[in-house]
Amino acid sequence: MRHVNEVDLDRLEPLLHELRTIDGLTERKRGTFSYKSRAFLHFHAHGEEFFADVRLTDEFERCPATTATQRRALIKAIKNSLHERR
Repeated sequence: MRHVNEVDLDRLEPLLHELRTIDGLTERKRGTFSYKSRAFLHFHAHGEEFFADVRLTDEFERCPATTATQRRALIKAIKNSLHERR
């Protein structure tokens, strides 16, 4: 498993665009997000699959982010997590 590169990020752009609209998330560099100045989300690739390491609780967890269904679930989990923190 490796960190994503620019080509991977191009493929993830629709997801990145949606993440950029979530209140409280800040994109520190393309594909790497923080919440309240704390690292919150970044991506990995394994073959043709993508995974998000996201801090839904106090610890990072790895979530699949390849398919549209997986990405919708990821967005929903992020929004729920951030809602609980407010």
